[in-house]
Amino acid sequence: MKYFLLLAVGIALAFRPFTAPSTQGAWRKTNGSETTMLLVADNYFMQTVYTPTQFLSTRGGTWKQDGTKLTMTIEFDSADSTRVGQSQTAEMAYSANQMAVITPNGQQVMTRVDELSDQTPMAGLWRITGRANNEGVMTPMQRGARKTLKLLTGTRFQWAAINPETKQFSGTGGGTYTLKDGKYTETIDFFSRDNSRVGKSLTFDNKLTGNDWLHTGLSSTGGKVNEIWSRER
Repeated sequence: MKYFLLLAVGIALAFRPFTAPSTQGAWRKTNGSETTMLLVADNYFMQTVYTPTQFLSTRGGTWKQDGTKLTMTIEFDSADSTRVGQSQTAEMAYSANQMAVITPNGQQVMTRVDELSDQTPMAGLWRITGRANNEGVMTPMQRGARKTLKLLTGTRFQWAAINPETKQFSGTGGGTYTLKDGKYTETIDFFSRDNSRVGKSLTFDNKLTGNDWLHTGLSSTGGKVNEIWSRER
């Protein structure tokens, strides 16, 4: 009994609340072959659970941190759409490169994968705002409840097609990315619509102009991609 009491005290001290560091960036938890990946940037989050062969679930929404208190308001949830629009609060604690998110249902401990800095110009929340047709004519996309977002941290990305008003989730994909010499390359770790795309890498010509991001290339199905994404926050 004394041993277990000491162990409990040790865990509490290891993850003790204090002046909270920034949670912006990517965080990972693994359980056997199952990975939980959390991305946070521009006060928005996307969290996905997957294995090398299967997409399991994803959710996302606004992320408000006040010291060690966290409030998440859900904009999409592939496992349970009734949660969309609801807010969830949690306490946060930190130890070295780990973060514990503590709720009445338990504690989730995640390890930092990357963080945001001046060296990560692509990091943030983006929304698709324009797409070119086969003739290369760019057409602006009218803003509405339905939207496709892409969240980038220092090394990782995830996109999600959602409609918070109808609570509809249409698809998602994500993985790692690199940016070098004007080339933006994504490598897919999960894809909700077609797991056969996992492992593929896609390279796009990349151009940032103010808050707009233009990238052109080929999609995972071989179709032409010529899109404008704009910073959402």
